[in-house]
Amino acid sequence: MNLNFWLPILMLSSSLFTGMIIFFLKEESTVLRTSLNLAGAAFKVIAVHYMAYRLLVLDNIHQVSFSMGLGFDFVLKVDFLSLMFLALSSNLWLVTTLYAVGYLEGSPNRSRFFGFFSLCVTACTGIAMAGNLITFFIFYEFLTLVTYPLVVHRETRAALDAGRTYLWYTILGGTLLFLGVVWLQVIAGPLNFADTGALETLGHEHHFSLCVIFLILIMGLGVKAALVPLHGWLPVAMVAPAPVSALLHAVAVVKAGAFGIVRVVFDVFGRDFSGHLGLLGPLAVAASITIIFGSLRALSQTDLKKRLAYSTVSQVSYITLGAAIIASFSTVGAIVHLVHQGIMKITLFFCAGNFAETLGLHSIRDLKGVARRMPLTAAMFTAAALGMIGIPPLAGFITKWYLGIGALDGGSTWILAILVVSSLLNSAYFLPIVFSMWFEEPGRQWETLRPSRFEAPWMLIVPPMFTVLAAILSGLFADWNWSPLGMARQIAFGMGVYP
Repeated sequence: MNLNFWLPILMLSSSLFTGMIIFFLKEESTVLRTSLNLAGAAFKVIAVHYMAYRLLVLDNIHQVSFSMGLGFDFVLKVDFLSLMFLALSSNLWLVTTLYAVGYLEGSPNRSRFFGFFSLCVTACTGIAMAGNLITFFIFYEFLTLVTYPLVVHRETRAALDAGRTYLWYTILGGTLLFLGVVWLQVIAGPLNFADTGALETLGHEHHFSLCVIFLILIMGLGVKAALVPLHGWLPVAMVAPAPVSALLHAVAVVKAGAFGIVRVVFDVFGRDFSGHLGLLGPLAVAASITIIFGSLRALSQTDLKKRLAYSTVSQVSYITLGAAIIASFSTVGAIVHLVHQGIMKITLFFCAGNFAETLGLHSIRDLKGVARRMPLTAAMFTAAALGMIGIPPLAGFITKWYLGIGALDGGSTWILAILVVSSLLNSAYFLPIVFSMWFEEPGRQWETLRPSRFEAPWMLIVPPMFTVLAAILSGLFADWNWSPLGMARQIAFGMGVYP
């Protein structure tokens, strides 16, 4: 059997067929549904680690390719960047599945939820392995379709309104992305992500067209990446259940947009050619505006999940900012933040879900003294929040350190001011929550909504324990070759942009 061909197919199938089967299960088939969910997620984790061994140690190239007609090719190919995104999505799918099983226990429509949940991860897997823009677009739009039912899962008026807003934004983004893909195909013909530099030969003849195409592609991707002013859907979508919020912010929608921007800059246009066209400066400005805007908006939010949502608007744009700086260290910072932001933000949403499900706490003002009742959840929230601020030696510090060094190396010293102001704003909207949880007197008596032997059901405690540990170890052992930072260095080296 040709594993170089079949492994990418198996990676897609593990969640695709799991989801299709779950749709037909009865609501009372709890054990079977949970077993299928966890088996599919565990298989994907094993498969991605075996694929990593074959790529990194045996130097095998995993690729699937066939023509779809009209000059478009469907291409799946696993490179180092694909592998990092695959590892992130598969591992976080496993822990989020466990969390979702515990979170939704006893709730209606679980088979529908977990069916679309699995299809969502299938879309992310396809986005990670896409070998060209048209394949990326197919899975990118598939992601829109399968996440909509998750956003509206509760079927309340607020959920349906949020779903409508989500669709308007993402369909607009998909339309722009498709326009850019087709226009680029007409000018340059079929281009795989491995063909970096192919557009340089067209630079003189199609300079203006390439600039417009780049802008269109970034706008299309910027909707899911929540670049200002295309971010409006994200805070509204917080009406979704906590597992959905965690998935949207850590690995699925916003990360797909940021991942796509990295692909466009480095694997379609090429970083140096993008800089030659004068495109990276405006991109860095757009990312910087988003970083500051998101942080300022987070300050005014009284609902915990909405504050975390605007934090995501800000934090995800570090990836775009790093990609827009012509410096090797900033490239590493952008790539590693794909992982760092994911593990820190998913921890925060898990903890927010624990507060809501266990004690019914949604507002920040209601978190006063909650560490006395839920010390482990409060500790995990605190560690992830400090990481987002950039406190060493947590994962977020590594990202900001590399972006700062890259800014100096690339002569973009003004970006240092953005990083400093952003970190101060991060502190301003996270530290009051931390202080209130640990040091203020409880504002009211808590009613335990879901009694358990622990401070919350174990399925709600174990997942954030895993992710916060990953955030801590990613910072403490950042110099290890197989840490997220070590992998980011290898990816940047493979791109030819890291010494």
